[in-house]
Amino acid sequence: MTRLNKFLSESGYCSRREADRLIEQGRITVNGLRPEMGTKVGPEDRICVDGKPIHNDQEQRIYLAFHKPVGIECTTNTSVKNNVIDYLKYPERIFPIGRLDKASEGLLLMTNDGDIVNKILRARNNHEKEYIVTVDKPLTDRFIERMRKGVPVLDTVTRPCPVEAISRNVFRITLTQGLNRQIRRMCAYLGYEVTALKRIRIMNISLDVPVGKYRPLTANEMAQLNTLLADSSKTAEGF
Repeated sequence: MTRLNKFLSESGYCSRREADRLIEQGRITVNGLRPEMGTKVGPEDRICVDGKPIHNDQEQRIYLAFHKPVGIECTTNTSVKNNVIDYLKYPERIFPIGRLDKASEGLLLMTNDGDIVNKILRARNNHEKEYIVTVDKPLTDRFIERMRKGVPVLDTVTRPCPVEAISRNVFRITLTQGLNRQIRRMCAYLGYEVTALKRIRIMNISLDVPVGKYRPLTANEMAQLNTLLADSSKTAEGF
């Protein structure tokens, strides 16, 4: 017997967190009945979401590297204007791993593998995300040093991180946290406004496709990714 949220994750339908939300909304049935949180299911049970049966087929896993344009929302809710699902029009059901805010562009991983989502979304695992950031005025040594050491945002102080000036108004930063709009908030605290933000790397996956395009992850990338995720915790946290 497997917990219902784990079943939906392993089936590739959605992440465990999303599964819990669907259960709370009453959109899932098990053998025609609405289940409670924590319900366990077996091979003989009929699980449906919005009346459509879900099958646990782990053979066809999809992993995509997508260059998200500015203006696209990282949501599977197709009632939201400019959502990533309608933009991609991918022939099978996939969902984003983590988020990249609407005003930002860059690398977004898409998948149908809920289990890998649960592993990657653990900020405590120190998974690196690298960004190129443009701000509204010239960088100073003090700004770079403060960004490196940590800045108070959202009732905490950001972790120390590598920061490197690239040009007069552009810097590179590598994060291992997933605080909401973290880079924008860090810059704002120091009196700067972000005018462009681009994510160029997630862990071992680098952005190498044009804006709006995607490609499958290679076998070598997946092997490296699985090695990096081998010891990942499964306690929910943001990306």
